[in-house]
Amino acid sequence: MRILIDADGCPVVEQSIKVAEKFNLEAIIFCDTAHCFDGKNTRVVMVSKGADAVDFAILNNIQKWDIVITQDYGLASLVLSKNSYAINQSGMIYTEENIDELLYSRYISKKMRNSGVRMKGPKKRDKSQNLIFEQNLEKLILEKIQR
Repeated sequence: MRILIDADGCPVVEQSIKVAEKFNLEAIIFCDTAHCFDGKNTRVVMVSKGADAVDFAILNNIQKWDIVITQDYGLASLVLSKNSYAINQSGMIYTEENIDELLYSRYISKKMRNSGVRMKGPKKRDKSQNLIFEQNLEKLILEKIQR
């Protein structure tokens, strides 16, 4: 089991690395050339800029049982199909039970935006969300290790 981090726009990179170290798991940061990460206690995989370039790099490197940190529902869906796990930056664990609804809501939101409907963005992130993320990531790891 490893932790793969979709680091483009990810607010919980440090927390993910901290949890990986706690469980002695390898953490791999995937990012494009527009971002810079310190590879301290981690491996950094840098890919060229491009739509979904980081997602494709993750999919090409993922192994069974890996955990992927991502806010991209499409990537999460593909991760689940590879017998791996996905969790978002707020601690929501993607599952076979919730992924279809999430993908459908993304589709509806895009249709609405394309038709000119203005939608509110996400609320400003606070520190309590980082704590919830860490707790849920740890819970996911413990649950999968015990299997």
